[in-house]
Amino acid sequence: MENSKALGTWLDDFKLSHPLVIAGPCSAETEEQVLEIARELKNSDVSIFRAGIWKPRTRPGGFEGVGEIGLNWLQKAKEETGLLMAVEVANAQHVKLALEHNIDVLWIGARTTVNPFAVQEIADALQNTDKIVLLKNPVNPDLSLWLGGLERLYNAGIKKLGVIHRGFSTYEKTKYRNNPEWQIAIELQSKFPDLPLICDPSHITGRRDMIQEVSQQALDLNYDGLIIETHCNPDKAWSDAAQQITPSTLKQLFVDLKVRKESDDADDYNKKLAGLRTQIDELDAKLINVLAKRMKIADAIGRLKKERNVAVLQSNRWNEVLGRMILDGEEKGLSEEFILKLFKAIHQESISHQEKVFKN
Repeated sequence: MENSKALGTWLDDFKLSHPLVIAGPCSAETEEQVLEIARELKNSDVSIFRAGIWKPRTRPGGFEGVGEIGLNWLQKAKEETGLLMAVEVANAQHVKLALEHNIDVLWIGARTTVNPFAVQEIADALQNTDKIVLLKNPVNPDLSLWLGGLERLYNAGIKKLGVIHRGFSTYEKTKYRNNPEWQIAIELQSKFPDLPLICDPSHITGRRDMIQEVSQQALDLNYDGLIIETHCNPDKAWSDAAQQITPSTLKQLFVDLKVRKESDDADDYNKKLAGLRTQIDELDAKLINVLAKRMKIADAIGRLKKERNVAVLQSNRWNEVLGRMILDGEEKGLSEEFILKLFKAIHQESISHQEKVFKN
């Protein structure tokens, strides 16, 4: 699979003056609920109405979607509002039913993306389709798995492809439901700059009060669109109540969000930008040199520990260093999340260096 301007043709065909917006309830609950929300979203910046028909649940016993009957409700919503309809599909049978009900957009969820066999089954069922197919990132932060799913769909002759960034699961406690790990989506975007990239702030945050913040971050990073869960009575939603917003809140979001220019051709801007980037490049080079020196010291520590038969890992020392760095970082405007990631990576590299010394 190679990048091509053709990858973004389907999005260009919408002829939008703003980023693409996909919105609707986490789950289709009743015909009345689907139609009410669709009516509210008609004549707004929403182009595609989304609703979960089949809901994968972590454990049995929860609401797993209304199933095929919900597709009839989406057909009615499409006839009445003119909005395109989107559903999640997890297997070939879902695809078959969605196509029979003339669903316009099919997305593959994170739990399915993680399984190459499931993605291939869906790709085979969608062979050469002219429908829009969107692939969410896998649950775990694995760019290769995300790219692999994309390649399976592309190889099946699916031309209208896009990806949805919904964040990644983590055992660590953060303010997000699914940690965004922006750098992974950015790396995918750098490989395929013309492939439409859509952000799912609902699943990244898990909280309606953070939807605007994450949506703005996505637009600042040149994402092509947003997929946002919307419900007329979010607190009474049958699934993911905490992350859904009302249609009126969504419409206000469109007003408040700022769409940035991709670039600026003005000479003064480019000169200032070039100067600042030069400073960044110089500091990056210094960082690499400092890290290299630090690892040489780690090697020396490894040799000393080996001589004295002392274990590589010293937990008390590590916790002391980490606590100090978090405090120092906060004083200098660096987030605890960033410091944790940075120093965990440095610590792991130091351990690897010392382990090599022990093996030699």
